[in-house]
Amino acid sequence: MADNNAPAPRATSNRSTVPVSETFRQFISGEWAERDEVKPKPREQAAWAAERRSRLSALYVGMRLVIPAGAAKVRSNDTDYPYRAHSAFSHLTGWASDCVAASVLVLEPTAQGHTATLYFRKAAGRDSDEFYANSDIGEFWTGPRPSLAHVATDLGLLTADLAEFEHVLDSVDVGTIILREVDRDLTEQVDRRRIIAQNVDDDGNFAFVADGNPFMAADETFSRDLSELRLVKDPWEIVQMRQAVAATKKGFDDVIADRDAIVAHERGERLVEGTFNRRARAEGNAVGYDTIAASGPHACILHWTRNDGAVVPGDLILMDAGIELDSLYTADITRTLPVNGVFSQTQRRVYEAVLEAADAAFATVRPGIRFREIHATAMAVIARKTAEWGFLPVSAEESILPDNQFHRRYMVHGTSHHLGIDVHDCAQARRDLYLDGVLEAGMVFTIEPGLYFQPDDLTVPQEFRGIGVRIEDNILVTEDGAENLSISIPRTADDVEAWLR
Repeated sequence: MADNNAPAPRATSNRSTVPVSETFRQFISGEWAERDEVKPKPREQAAWAAERRSRLSALYVGMRLVIPAGAAKVRSNDTDYPYRAHSAFSHLTGWASDCVAASVLVLEPTAQGHTATLYFRKAAGRDSDEFYANSDIGEFWTGPRPSLAHVATDLGLLTADLAEFEHVLDSVDVGTIILREVDRDLTEQVDRRRIIAQNVDDDGNFAFVADGNPFMAADETFSRDLSELRLVKDPWEIVQMRQAVAATKKGFDDVIADRDAIVAHERGERLVEGTFNRRARAEGNAVGYDTIAASGPHACILHWTRNDGAVVPGDLILMDAGIELDSLYTADITRTLPVNGVFSQTQRRVYEAVLEAADAAFATVRPGIRFREIHATAMAVIARKTAEWGFLPVSAEESILPDNQFHRRYMVHGTSHHLGIDVHDCAQARRDLYLDGVLEAGMVFTIEPGLYFQPDDLTVPQEFRGIGVRIEDNILVTEDGAENLSISIPRTADDVEAWLR
């Protein structure tokens, strides 16, 4: 019998050629060998995910918490983007690159805290036509799904078929909170039920009186709390960050090894991107974000991801890239390389100024300082250097004043952002815990100052125009200071030239 809860496939009749006769149904449903599913060992991150759920439970006593993984997202017509579960879902379950789309984690309140249940679409049996006829989720099309028992052991969670999630929806009341930005359809269903529950009187009569959505504020606070839960990484996460950086170094090495082919191609930036992405797929899940392969003046465009330009000897190429592991933790590294292997005098001058800013910022990192001090330290160097070069209409000290900031013309972005299961991790955290937050051991973030002189910038001499330099490292706060996780990727001008040789 077909699973009525399964979505209808999006393939049109023009594409679908699966036989529909009863004779075919009977034939394809029989004579299949029994499958012996290997019982997995609990994955290492399961225990860490349970501890994170425990911390979340303590914040939301008596509340039902709904955390969707999210549905697949359409790329065009009936094709989807590669699936990736929402980071908060993966953080709380340990289910990452192998997650079944549209899964939902529910924390149901109990007297002792919460009971966590993972709802996902279980494997379809051979008595269903899903496995061969549904091109969106059928096994013949997308591969087998794990059983409920397999996932329960793997993740150390109670599991249930997604069809049973209807019972959760039937229980939704004003004490239900959902991570609302993940799955619009599911959020709308929860909203409708919460509003009904709020507006039904003691006699069971419905009288709508709510103005707007009275639950949105609680949901937004929930999103904030899930973000803040990741501000300090646990030991397992720190291992993942080390591995992501190590994989990313291999990607940079691959690009350097392919330099001749890259330079020879009219769209060499695309080859940089492709070479790095190949390593990302080999070592992990994917790239953690679209690779920036910005050669020549493209390096002055902060988020240049078109990557369709030539890589020309004599120019610099700014490469901002990171590999996302199967755990979904990602590195975020930038190196700026002279294409012909040697910096020009002006290029080296700019590069060493950026390196000085990065080193000064790193030297300030230790538990107890405020996050924003890292940026301020880097900016002091950027202001001093651009003032020394005569680019500012005032002194460096005057430029740093909040009402001036002339030096920011050449570096408009921030110096640091948290890093982890998202490349811009903890993005919904409160300002007083992020920008104004105090550093703690276990925090991981970037330090990435830069200088960018646009090709048409008349405030700088001609020889500076079109030069863009950024150096980005991944930093771990330790008990008594900091560790540069990416220190093994060459970063001084001399070391970069030796690397290219």
